[in-house]
Amino acid sequence: MRNRTKARECALKILYAVDIKKESHATCGRSFWENHVNVKDEIRDFATFLVDGVSQNITDIDSVISKCATNWQIQRMAIIDRNILRLSTFELLFAKDIPPKVSINEAIEMAKKYGDNDSSKFVNGVLDRINKTEIKK
Repeated sequence: MRNRTKARECALKILYAVDIKKESHATCGRSFWENHVNVKDEIRDFATFLVDGVSQNITDIDSVISKCATNWQIQRMAIIDRNILRLSTFELLFAKDIPPKVSINEAIEMAKKYGDNDSSKFVNGVLDRINKTEIKK
């Protein structure tokens, strides 16, 4: 598995913990890294960049997701799907050095791995819409 893929999975786990525990991203991140001490610095740095970016832009990110997830309220989405969407939407909107296709494909793979049977289709549909309507502007 590539380092950035591993970093995205670490970031997803931290964001999931933030959503479940209702604690700060700093607290959940610290707890996560205490239990994953043998992670390469490159993975830790990219995961931290993603978590910090999502946390700092959560209002804008959730607004875009809500706008593009037709007939879905963000709080009613499965927690794992919601956080995969947040992570990937952050990449699409704010990490201009990452090609949209990479962000979307990575999100689909995480949805297949961590979500339910329909998660990958749902994530793909929402991210495709975000890419077409929000990124192309």
